[in-house]
Amino acid sequence: MAFQLGEDNDSGMNEMNLIPLIDIMLVLMIIFLVTATVANPSIPLTLPKTTAEIIEPPPAAITVSIDAKGEVAWNSQMISLDELQKRFNEEGQKAVKPTIQLRADKDSRYDTVAQVMSRASEAGLNDLAFMSDN
Repeated sequence: MAFQLGEDNDSGMNEMNLIPLIDIMLVLMIIFLVTATVANPSIPLTLPKTTAEIIEPPPAAITVSIDAKGEVAWNSQMISLDELQKRFNEEGQKAVKPTIQLRADKDSRYDTVAQVMSRASEAGLNDLAFMSDN
């Protein structure tokens, strides 16, 4: 007297059922997205007023621009790389060294950017900032 439920199929499962795994991944993705937006809340603050002295602003920054053709400009005045080296050396001799703001066109050659950075470093101008559009 044998009792049997279902079909008489002894072959077992041939394939893995992926639907529960996909469901779990979707739930985890939703949890991640919700926690990512909540993890960095902006807290409204009322900051105290102080009588602290305002610090002197740093010296004026020098803007070095490199266009797509590889031409270099010092504060919007086109110069050669040799002239750039001379100006970097002059600025490097000063007691307070300026910040160099490097503005390179997205299509400019990496070699030109590297040359400008190298010449600034040789002159002792190590405060270099890359400028971009927001």
